[in-house]
Amino acid sequence: MSVAEQAPRAGVELTEEPPAAAIPDPRSGIQLKELSLAYRQGSGEFRVLERIDLTLAPDEFVCVLGPSGCGKSSLLNIIAGYLKPSGGTVAIDGELYAEPSPQVGVVFQHANLFPWLSVAGNVEFGLRMAGLPRKERREKAARYIQMVGLESAAARLPHQLSGGMKQRTALARTLATEPRIVLMDEPFSALDALTRESMQEHVRRIWRQTGRCFFFITHDVDEALLLGRRIIVMHPNPGRIVQDIINPLFRGEEADDAKALRADKQFAELRELLVGLIAGR
Repeated sequence: MSVAEQAPRAGVELTEEPPAAAIPDPRSGIQLKELSLAYRQGSGEFRVLERIDLTLAPDEFVCVLGPSGCGKSSLLNIIAGYLKPSGGTVAIDGELYAEPSPQVGVVFQHANLFPWLSVAGNVEFGLRMAGLPRKERREKAARYIQMVGLESAAARLPHQLSGGMKQRTALARTLATEPRIVLMDEPFSALDALTRESMQEHVRRIWRQTGRCFFFITHDVDEALLLGRRIIVMHPNPGRIVQDIINPLFRGEEADDAKALRADKQFAELRELLVGLIAGR
């Protein structure tokens, strides 16, 4: 049953395809075409992903939902250039790439900070590897440390940080290299509920400030509804996109905080609908 058939019962209307204004020119944004991934399994093969087609606008915020084993993380790793697809292509602004690129930043489930470096040192690390002069990288690092609200903790070492502060440091480190797309692989899954909600607010604000493309993988339907301008639902065996939905709750305004969104009468209805889509009902 399609979303269009389910939506009237839920009392909501969902748009399954991005509006024309949200789809960038083929020479702009991120394009995934016919992506497939398969592994040898005995005399046959195991298909992880099959025929993934996706276009992301330069300022998109996309949340990807799906059950374990549907290929969400594999898709992210292909976009990051860490994993080579069996077929298909990934392009930024029409230029193909298949290896890690400075234009693609990644924030993982765990912060993976260098324990011997301060917050500032960790945020500067990628800039130093890129060969930026000391003055320029310190100024840039300070700007992104301020953006994630860690000015007072810039000199602290990772063991002196809370879980949320470590993830904010990791986000600042990724943003400091100014990638075109920021990939986030369930970055808040290990955080407690209050810290997680705080981090969601940080990410919403930072996305608005930077205007970058965010590709955010999550198992949490509420999180997808709170953050995503688009919500993509995947199914496994093989991993594929079954729905690409414009989030009707998303208005892109500062006033759209978690409390306001959860109070919207559509929130529970949309949540039920997405849970059903993930479960294949």
